[in-house]
Amino acid sequence: MKEYKVIVPKLGLRNRQQNFEDLLNQHGREGWIVNHIAPGWASVVLERDKNR
Repeated sequence: MKEYKVIVPKLGLRNRQQNFEDLLNQHGREGWIVNHIAPGWASVVLERDKNR
């Protein structure tokens, strides 16, 4: 079974790409995989196995 998480990144005005990469890497270390990124990075849908 999968579980999903929707995040709305608050990246600031400086270093947006680096902040976005850091955010994705942080969630990746927790086992989350990017499922969908909305245009303009407005929201990101992550998924992982619930029984991991």
